[in-house]
Amino acid sequence: MSQDSVPDLIEPALPPVDEDRGRMLERVLEALLLASDQPLSIEQLQRMLGNELGVSKKDLRDALSRLDAALADRAAELREVASGFRIQVRQEYGEWVARLWQEKPPRLSRALLETLALICYRQPITRGEIEEVRGVALSPNIIRTLLERGWIREVGVKEVPGRPSLFGTTHQLLDDLNLKSLDDLPSLPEIKDPQQLEAALQRLGEQLHEVSHVADGAGAEDEDEARPVDAPPDATVH
Repeated sequence: MSQDSVPDLIEPALPPVDEDRGRMLERVLEALLLASDQPLSIEQLQRMLGNELGVSKKDLRDALSRLDAALADRAAELREVASGFRIQVRQEYGEWVARLWQEKPPRLSRALLETLALICYRQPITRGEIEEVRGVALSPNIIRTLLERGWIREVGVKEVPGRPSLFGTTHQLLDDLNLKSLDDLPSLPEIKDPQQLEAALQRLGEQLHEVSHVADGAGAEDEDEARPVDAPPDATVH
């Protein structure tokens, strides 16, 4: 069989006009981002599409910009987060979408939010350093919950006696907060200002509450600690 007789089905179905190819690229990107359960980076998109469609990273970014504009008046939006691009429901429609789940996700405990905030702003940080700032012993359930949700990870050990683990945040946390990098975090209020700290923790809790329905409920309000750091060793940690 000659090359000219190869069925058209195995050839990329690309219109010959650049403008038409651009519109097709937008639709392909929209389909991929809607179908993916994780954000897709420019590098991933180019690996998937570059050879067949002959597109560069610039072509992809241009197409994503056009897709963003096309979604401007829709309930969904294109968002770039730490791991890449995704299409998501706009925040103002979150309450409506939440009705898809019969049970509301548990609220995240203040202890968990304070721990997460300290890791965000002071990473890398050890469990002992978190306890020193908060003034109470840290429940192992909190660290386990944050690790299981993929919001923090062990990034090394501190070279002191005992070599305690150092914790830092992950791309998953930034994705769930709709952030591209740690530089996008709001400025940390002074710990000595209770009102500003309370407001910051409330904002963090509201943002993470939107995604907490995917978790198993650990970290809810009944998980806060009750023992001061200097309490006797046999005291109970909740």
